[in-house]
Amino acid sequence: MVKELQLRILPEQAASEQTICKYLSDEHGINPKDVCALRILKRSIDARQRTIFVNLKVQVFIGEQPATDAFPHIEYKSVEDKPSAIVVGAGPGGLFAALRLIELGIRPIVIERGKNVHERRKDIAQISRSHVVDPESNYSFGEGGAGAFSDGKLYTRSKKRGNVEKILNVFCQHGASLSILSDAHPHLGTDRLPSIIENMRNTIIRCGGEVHFQTRMTAFLLKGDKVCGIEAEETLIHDEKTEKHLLSFEAPAVILATGHSARDVYKYMYARGIEIEAKDIAVGVRLEHPSHLIDQIQYHRREGRGKYLPAAEYSYVTQVEGRGVYSFCMCPGGTVVPAASGPLEQFRYGG
Repeated sequence: MVKELQLRILPEQAASEQTICKYLSDEHGINPKDVCALRILKRSIDARQRTIFVNLKVQVFIGEQPATDAFPHIEYKSVEDKPSAIVVGAGPGGLFAALRLIELGIRPIVIERGKNVHERRKDIAQISRSHVVDPESNYSFGEGGAGAFSDGKLYTRSKKRGNVEKILNVFCQHGASLSILSDAHPHLGTDRLPSIIENMRNTIIRCGGEVHFQTRMTAFLLKGDKVCGIEAEETLIHDEKTEKHLLSFEAPAVILATGHSARDVYKYMYARGIEIEAKDIAVGVRLEHPSHLIDQIQYHRREGRGKYLPAAEYSYVTQVEGRGVYSFCMCPGGTVVPAASGPLEQFRYGG
């Protein structure tokens, strides 16, 4: 038998599967020994009143095991002999584009100017230690993109961004915690994200796709006004000597997933008369508060979050003379990182 229940319980009662089962035994008469599995479908914290509650939507499997996995898996089949498409950039946009191409039976060729996610660590460490910025391997450039070593948050205010649930499922299929499927504000975690990114790359390669690192797109291959591939510059380092090789990749379609920092790509497109459109910009400021103070305010308690609550968050949204003002990124306990993408830039800080 499977029961689906809505629970409103105290944080200490929601702390673990064991404490939830004890609550179910005390309040719903469900014997913990009969519970074969417990799935949390939704989880959120209600801290509007002095007494804080955790809202849970749970599935309780009584006397039987779940018939299916906690989320639907996508079958990524071989595309080794299929038509190709080029994806420029191996950030989240590029990686998900490549996986989607495989779903559609198209072989992705991923071109990334930076290094793989593990090699990036060394160059990123040098930014803080010696203030040396590698213009091709930094917080903005490299496998995983700008989010790989910053926050990894997975929620959006937009209701027009497509199937968000599918994105969460794909992350879980590649090693993310199942908690992102239930949390109101899911967060991958910077400690786990690099291995998830690597798993996504391995899926692309296993299915017959290609991933080329330290390979920077320099131009489109054109036939008339039709794009038929790209030219690129590959950087190889042997015995501390740097070699650069010009390469060309041909395919009937090219997806640009270069991110906002790839200024050379946009300059090239503008110079060639290729139509591009700038997004509206948002001007931001960084505000810092002691994490404990936010916990005290949001949880209405002198001791702050205590033992059973996560770091508190807040959001701010209003209108000023017809313009939206809102908090974009709340990062409890975050670290300020220098997000420069070149040696001549002043540091731009992100959380």
